[in-house]
Amino acid sequence: MSASTRPNRRTLLAGASVLAAAATFSSAANAQDATVDFSGRSVLITGTSSGFGRLTALTLARMGATVIASMRNFEGGARPEARDLLTIAANEELDLHVVEIDVTDDALVASGVAEAERIAGGGLDVVVNNAGIGVGGPVELADMEVTKLMFETNLYGYLRVANAALPKMRAKGAGQIFNVSSQLGRFVVPGVGLYCATKFGLEALFETMAYELAPHGVEITIIQPGGYPTKIWDNGRRYSDQWLARVSDEKKAAYETHIQMATSMMTGEYSTNMIDVPNAIAEIMALPAGKRPLRRAVHPRPQAAQGANAAMAQVQAAVLGQGAYGSWHAAVTD
Repeated sequence: MSASTRPNRRTLLAGASVLAAAATFSSAANAQDATVDFSGRSVLITGTSSGFGRLTALTLARMGATVIASMRNFEGGARPEARDLLTIAANEELDLHVVEIDVTDDALVASGVAEAERIAGGGLDVVVNNAGIGVGGPVELADMEVTKLMFETNLYGYLRVANAALPKMRAKGAGQIFNVSSQLGRFVVPGVGLYCATKFGLEALFETMAYELAPHGVEITIIQPGGYPTKIWDNGRRYSDQWLARVSDEKKAAYETHIQMATSMMTGEYSTNMIDVPNAIAEIMALPAGKRPLRRAVHPRPQAAQGANAAMAQVQAAVLGQGAYGSWHAAVTD
């Protein structure tokens, strides 16, 4: 069937099945308490040494999925975070494996995805692009070293992993790629412009891929967390200190207030619960193919991102809703 005649995949399945899948999670405090069984589903997750990645790996494995957790600086499996995950997996009899992927390294992405596919016995069912870093500081002060680091990790890294997994997903005509973005991929905050730029880029790149992949049965979902107590900003302070140490005192003095505000943002305390993100991923995975949303804002107060998403959805509909692009646009929107 050609792309121009392909029916809207969101009309192919009855709405009742969607409600049934979603209801499974409506009263669950944690996704692993739900009754969904992901046995037979394979999931590769990047950036699983801590935060969303680690929690997502454990949550989905506890729901029966074959989880391939990846992290950099693997040290042949000797990295403490890798050993910790494998110990939990052994104790709980989870189908959870750990492989090495540094998303900034072409060779390690290729070998890590290939190993994940070997474990899965073929094309992966789900990829969760999660590995990321953050830095704080005014854009004018950013040298190419920190700029390349941010884009290599947060944008090019996601693309490397997706492109490595896509051939076998397309070959079997099914797959799901989750991309952990940010609400700062929809609006900006001064002092974290580099981070916002990578997340804006991620949003554009993977929405485009959603339309391009629709004829192949591969779905894209962009997860947009708000502020959560992950290590991204803890690590970001280290990267930021290294970056700003390379900047002249004269330039830093010109942006003193912005630097202070960025530092305050990166050292802030959050009362939110990181399990919200794994829960959202699990809930969307449980939906039937063709019924999974393009975006999901995740936070107790998601209104700003939801408003931006709704406004941009109207713009995209006006641009793509008719003509040659119409069926592809319909395939990834409600």
